[in-house]
Amino acid sequence: MDSITIMESLGGLNAFFLNFLAAAMLTLLFAALYVRITPYAEFRMIHEGKVAPAISFSGALLGFVIPLASAIAHSISFLDMVVWALVALAVQVLVFLVLRACFGGLCRQIADNEPAPAILLGVLSLAAGILNAACLTY
Repeated sequence: MDSITIMESLGGLNAFFLNFLAAAMLTLLFAALYVRITPYAEFRMIHEGKVAPAISFSGALLGFVIPLASAIAHSISFLDMVVWALVALAVQVLVFLVLRACFGGLCRQIADNEPAPAILLGVLSLAAGILNAACLTY
């Protein structure tokens, strides 16, 4: 009886791998797009030990991954998950663009390694992601 339970559990392995691979690829897509829309080089600056870009990027990344996880958990199909993941991506890009417009020096301050604007951007990105994820629980 236990072997049947294990085999039944492993029956979902294909779906797991498909979702995990898609989630990894969507996360890479988000990261690539996000670093292209920001006017500073996050990865280079993070490699140099600058904290502000790490904070803002981490918040945006979590703000994307949380609704992505919700989309995986709640979607009715693979395509549905991809569509909602793209919505999550758009929300994060929009959050950045709105905050950049509202706070004129935001990008310069983050590039100058000032933590306060980076924390604000990171937290608001995370908050948008959490709200986005909650909206996906239909």
